[in-house]
Amino acid sequence: MLVTAQIEKTPSVERLVQLWGERYTPDLSSLSSAQNEWAALEELLQAALPFSRAVTAIKLQERLIQIRCQMAGIQTKSLYAYIPNIVSLTAAERLNYFAFLVYKQVIELYPHSSLTPNSHTTTSLKVGSDAQRDPCLSLGMAPIDELAQALEPVLLDYQEQYIESKDWRTLGFITTLLNFSSKLMLETLTLSEQILITPYFKFIEEQVAIPWQRVCAAAASHQLGSPVFTLVEQMLPQSQEIAETVYRRLVHCHPQHRSRRGELSHPGIRHSTIRDLEMFQAYLWLCVLEDSVVSVEQELVELCVMVMTGVGVSWELIQQFIQVLLDEVLDRVSSEQKCLLLPYTQEMLKAFKKEQVRFEDSAKQSQSSSSGKSIFPRDPAFFSPIS
Repeated sequence: MLVTAQIEKTPSVERLVQLWGERYTPDLSSLSSAQNEWAALEELLQAALPFSRAVTAIKLQERLIQIRCQMAGIQTKSLYAYIPNIVSLTAAERLNYFAFLVYKQVIELYPHSSLTPNSHTTTSLKVGSDAQRDPCLSLGMAPIDELAQALEPVLLDYQEQYIESKDWRTLGFITTLLNFSSKLMLETLTLSEQILITPYFKFIEEQVAIPWQRVCAAAASHQLGSPVFTLVEQMLPQSQEIAETVYRRLVHCHPQHRSRRGELSHPGIRHSTIRDLEMFQAYLWLCVLEDSVVSVEQELVELCVMVMTGVGVSWELIQQFIQVLLDEVLDRVSSEQKCLLLPYTQEMLKAFKKEQVRFEDSAKQSQSSSSGKSIFPRDPAFFSPIS
């Protein structure tokens, strides 16, 4: 959940902000498949210039954003059609409108980033040995804390929509809507433009669901080099790798599992599950830095109970999801760090265990309201209904 978090300019906070920004490094892997990789790189560098970014922004004009968000809304509503009353027609239209406002704001910010040397929020590119070239140009993205600050008002307004609904399943609807909207808008752009703007779209989706900003802010009470800070600093860059490793293990354990969208290997399901795994990690590090599990008890557990009963996921599946993730995290730390971390992982497991009865009661009510038909085989993702 996005909660307003004042980021102090302390060395520890700035270090985590740097690591946070590195999450949005452009993915250049698609360039390797280009017929002429050098020409593709040249095209990418051109697309990163201010003028070219302005051209990209013109392509994504307001009317196109509005239409794509409406199309994404239709797709999302269709995906969630099997969940009774997840959002009303009026609520869905309102969510489409707020999605439009979010993307409109992002597109307005996009042209103001450009090629910059050695930015800590971007990727450095070796562009050859030509002496007239800077060998370490970077693909510019706005500094992550500035981007977060600029987008915070509209994202908080968007988030308020599911808070007011008092139904955490709406968060799943919102993140799915954002994911579909991004995909539809990317279809209108060249490969180079897609590479450069995708990190912005990823940032939007994560800001709604993952408390990275709060993790950074919570570092203010810790010194660089302290055991707690060192642990978080060490593990943050491994977040995606951990999520992908756990995802592969879950797929291996459930090779026959199918959802509404297909097998676990489906790109949309893979995307949502990996993001959920990163969300759990963010909440774990928030607990460690705050020395409290309140955020897990009051936010993460509540989210899981509400969402999982809506899609029919079994409690055993949730427990396995959490256990495999925490085991992977613990396997990657030293024995001293494990002693520091274990109290939080144990409390995290206890927080979910404590809610098991309420979860099972809610699941029975959900199944009853669906005319006694189990919806477990049709959940749109392995763990979360987010696509």
